[in-house]
Amino acid sequence: MDDPGETLYDWESEMATLEDELHEGPAETLPALDNLLRRMLAESGYDLKDPVGREGNEREVVAEYLAANEITTALERGAEGISAGDVAAAINDYRELFDFLVATHGSADADLRAAGEA
Repeated sequence: MDDPGETLYDWESEMATLEDELHEGPAETLPALDNLLRRMLAESGYDLKDPVGREGNEREVVAEYLAANEITTALERGAEGISAGDVAAAINDYRELFDFLVATHGSADADLRAAGEA
């Protein structure tokens, strides 16, 4: 089993690198940012392909990811009409998800430590 603290450190390190890259080329960095968030969601137990999960309590988290992912996918396909505003919206969605998942992961770590002490 992975150490939750190491996982959190890995996520934060990767995000810091991506933040630097976002300043240089926002649109070019979207696929890597999408990949990070997809892995974080999977490691946090979110199933992006499960329609039940999309309708349950996780609906907003999954919907936010899918909205950003749609822009990223369209950009990767070379779709026309993707504006700088669309890219900025996707980046903001990814950042919000990142913050949420880090906070949630930290809470889960605290719960696990507390359960281990009992």
